Amino acid sequence: MSEKPRTPLLTVDIIIEISSGGIVLIERKNSPHGWALPGGFVDYGECLESAAVREAKEETCLDVTLIEQFHVYSDPLRDPRHHTVSTVFVAIADGTPQGADDAKIARAFVENELPNPLVFDHSQILTDYFKYKQTGQRPKP
Repeated sequence: MSEKPRTPLLTVDIIIEISSGGIVLIERKNSPHGWALPGGFVDYGECLESAAVREAKEETCLDVTLIEQFHVYSDPLRDPRHHTVSTVFVAIADGTPQGADDAKIARAFVENELPNPLVFDHSQILTDYFKYKQTGQRPKP
């Protein structure tokens, strides 16, 4: 009898640019505790884009418009709970974020005032994002 192959879990993360300035981060209710980009697991039968819009709404109460797929992050150590692969989207939204679902708090931050600690590999994602915004250079695969 052969074993079922193990595969990474599929997730999405969303960099939400708020019209009033900054990007939205959430303070997580669950472990690992800290600040993170809104995001979560893709449901079976759900496309990545729908998952990103859904997770953004669930965690920030914002209706987002996806503007681009930014990058895919797949380091097996990016999530201490299990191996995940995340597709990161950039989105825009109007309004004031409010924490809901897995988020205690949701609020906008500017680059030089990011909270600590940032969990998962979200510090690297945000470093890549801010570099991209300044130079147009995307992270290398």
